[in-house]
Amino acid sequence: MGTGGEQRRREWYDAELGDAVERAQQGDEEAFAVAYRRVQPGLLGYVRGLVGEDAEDVTSDAWLEIARDLGRFRGDGAGFRGWTARIARNRALDHLRKQKRRPRTTLIEQDVLQLPGGYDTAVAALEALSTEAALEIIGTLPREQAEAVLLRVVVGLDGAATARVLGKRPGAVRTSAYRGLKRLAEQLSPDGTGAVTNRTRRTLGDQA
Repeated sequence: MGTGGEQRRREWYDAELGDAVERAQQGDEEAFAVAYRRVQPGLLGYVRGLVGEDAEDVTSDAWLEIARDLGRFRGDGAGFRGWTARIARNRALDHLRKQKRRPRTTLIEQDVLQLPGGYDTAVAALEALSTEAALEIIGTLPREQAEAVLLRVVVGLDGAATARVLGKRPGAVRTSAYRGLKRLAEQLSPDGTGAVTNRTRRTLGDQA
């Protein structure tokens, strides 16, 4: 699918998600289930990259907070994905702290972020992989690069939302995402299968 087609698909996806969230805020349990099904796969993949095998427990805790605070959310479908990613990230960082790991944070800035050329090629290659294979490849990257890529590719956030979730300066996130995607494109096998060889699987928490 071309760039224009992908953009239309994303807009349609976010419009449906936003409608489901709005109805869920009015007490529609079925609508909340729709929102959950739309967001959960990417959210779980992101958290798995952070905490590994504890991802399901951490993500479940995040959903408890999401459900509790749903009435406070203001925004559209894209905003909801960013909001849930921030909650999940906070839960994951809390989990890592309890394990005596040291996550790094900075001040949040709202500036608009645009990725440079070459992003689409790497994303298209990753999206062709299974989730497990993609996470294995992403897990070989430096932490800051890996988390930026997870938010862009697995969760599907745009650049500005990625910068806000990570609480980093947009320029730093831009550089991390670009370098990470460039390295991933180089690591993918020539036949496009994304075979991973001679690499040790890590979670981002192991790199803290």
